Amino acid sequence: MKLFRSLRPFLSGLRSYSTQSFITPNPIPATFLRGGTCKGIFINRKYLPPDVGDWDPIFRGIMGSPDPTGRQLNGMGGGISSLSKIMVVGESSQSTADVDYTFAQIGIRDGEIDYTGNCGNLSSMVGVFACDEGLVPAPASPSENSTVTVRAYNTNTQKLIHTTFPVSADGAAVLDRPEITTVGLIKGSSIIMEFLDPAGARTGRLFPTRSPIDALHLGNTTFDVSFIDATSPTIFVWMSRSEMERPMAPADVELLRQAGARKMRLDPKAQAQPKIAFICLPEDDKEGGVDLEIKAYSMGEVNKAVPMTVAMGLGVLANIEGTVAWNYMKRHANDSGTNRLHREDGVVRIQHPSGFIDVGAEVGENRSVQSAKVCMTGRRLMKGNVWW
Repeated sequence: MKLFRSLRPFLSGLRSYSTQSFITPNPIPATFLRGGTCKGIFINRKYLPPDVGDWDPIFRGIMGSPDPTGRQLNGMGGGISSLSKIMVVGESSQSTADVDYTFAQIGIRDGEIDYTGNCGNLSSMVGVFACDEGLVPAPASPSENSTVTVRAYNTNTQKLIHTTFPVSADGAAVLDRPEITTVGLIKGSSIIMEFLDPAGARTGRLFPTRSPIDALHLGNTTFDVSFIDATSPTIFVWMSRSEMERPMAPADVELLRQAGARKMRLDPKAQAQPKIAFICLPEDDKEGGVDLEIKAYSMGEVNKAVPMTVAMGLGVLANIEGTVAWNYMKRHANDSGTNRLHREDGVVRIQHPSGFIDVGAEVGENRSVQSAKVCMTGRRLMKGNVWW
């Protein structure tokens, strides 16, 4: 009787999906990880139903959505978009990849689940999770200075992402070396993340409107903008320093985003895609050699840092002639007599609300983008089981 009572929470939670032979455990094995400036739940694909359509109720239960109060009090979510994310990682169906992974953005208040985009921050930890789960073979004869590269295929965008990180002599990922800093405070091992051929991840084109620069109108105000789809579709709106310091009403931001979505031929009602970000030149004599400042919005709210796919999109944008970032950076370089712009390494330093980040892009002839690259940190936070 005691044994039955101890197992009752587990047995009562078992639910069947898709086929009579498959049972999704409740609780389900999971790992809680930080990647860059986001945290999320990582799940091995083998524990989920074969039909992706059956995942939604599981993910809502894990995150505590929908929650009209916006707190996600009944789940693992943290009430903001950067903490309401799930990654599913499994064996790959691609000859060019080691693992496949699917990203899910869970709506906080409405419980809507979006599979159309990718999370750059959490993508940095896909390789680490794959190693921990035994989804990729351990490196041969590793040493204390060894690194491993995991090739991951993102099913949302049908793009390849490579992550390279240090491993110990026993082949385990090492994340606590004080090599680089995230958000100005958190030191950790350098995780090099490279998005291969990132253009057209959602729309099929680097510039969905076929132009590197466009205009958006809000009332009597006209904004210079660039619509770009590099790692994910984003609307970059250029602002002056004084405009950047005067917050725009959230309702106006959403109107501007929806207008941009229509020009990109995307659903304006889908908050996850496209994202919108406001950019400007840094203050004079800004410490740290900052090239651009950014204020990005995610799921209707100002991001406390910057979504990594947005940052990488801006890195691409700043390296392509004729875009809003290129034009204003070039003008500033001519006026000031300095040129940190368009350096040979393609690296751009971006200031966001929580610190700064360096992003790079390799752009060839005819605006062909070979890759976008960034260095990040991550940390294992919890491994166990989560109820849904």
